[in-house]
Amino acid sequence: MKNLLGSSIKDLENVALKYGQAAFRGRQIYKWIYNYKNKKKNIDQIKVLPLDFRKNLRDDGFKVSELSLQEKNLANDGTLKLLLATEDNESIECVGIPSEKRLTACLSSQVGCPMDCKFCATGKEGLKRSLKASEILDQILFIENEMNRKVTNIVFMGMGEPLLNIDDLLLSIRSINDDFQISQRKITVSTVAVPKMINKLSEKSFQILGNCQFTLAISLHASNQKTRETIIPTAKNYEIKKIIEDSKKFVRDTGRRVSFEYLMLSGVNDKLEHANELSNLLKGFQCHVNLIQYNQIDDVEFKRASLKNLQLFQSRLSNNGIAVSLRKSRGLDKNAACGQLRQNVSKK
Repeated sequence: MKNLLGSSIKDLENVALKYGQAAFRGRQIYKWIYNYKNKKKNIDQIKVLPLDFRKNLRDDGFKVSELSLQEKNLANDGTLKLLLATEDNESIECVGIPSEKRLTACLSSQVGCPMDCKFCATGKEGLKRSLKASEILDQILFIENEMNRKVTNIVFMGMGEPLLNIDDLLLSIRSINDDFQISQRKITVSTVAVPKMINKLSEKSFQILGNCQFTLAISLHASNQKTRETIIPTAKNYEIKKIIEDSKKFVRDTGRRVSFEYLMLSGVNDKLEHANELSNLLKGFQCHVNLIQYNQIDDVEFKRASLKNLQLFQSRLSNNGIAVSLRKSRGLDKNAACGQLRQNVSKK
């Protein structure tokens, strides 16, 4: 398989030259790929190219897209969730989250996930495989095509653990920067936290990208190790205090603050004593806490914390000197939770 998606202008110029075409033909391919108004992403649709060139590319196995649309759900708030099929008959999810000035793409990095978070529909299915960079990038094209506007922000908060697919993650970020013209500062990489991988992320970012300017968001979801292990069983391999140590090193190495995602679960982690414990854990370095409302999924025991508890929790963190914000869930009426659309379709 030769996927042109993610190729640089220079790469595509070289492809054109290899087939006896002028270099500008490669630039035409490049401009066509990243124009969100081009709805059909296949070689035959690049009408500006000579017919024989298109035929040669197609016959030699070149493609622009390897994914196909399986199902889509549009929520009342405009959030669009797509279920995309891969060429090996797996499926992944991505989400377009619109606002007046932004279109945020929530992308998957793997088919399934090995982390087994107890609140997550994706974790119930286990890991099938990691996605190639081209498959990650293709999700952006689908969102742009379906929503008919350019993506402005990227969050790797879909299916999978990005740090277990770190090479293709960073290759996709490089293309997002160079080809989709989205700066690193508008990209967030969300991780449950994998031992040694936070340090590896910053190191490899400097190697592959030349710098590390994206936001690292760590799905902490607890204020102590015991609670965290009940929510995320794999957390037993990575002590919460060690996560904080590695996060502090990430800040020192990159100059970028770390965000901590905290999913508010009723009776589990939403008490004021948890807020005080979290404050003591995080005080003293550059970080931010995102409190998140829980999207209820079937066959899961957890319940959403009350709005009152959420607001009290937020106030306590703020009073303790912790930067905190409340992130409201989007698409609540249309299978918005990670892996939920995929799970529901598989049951049909």
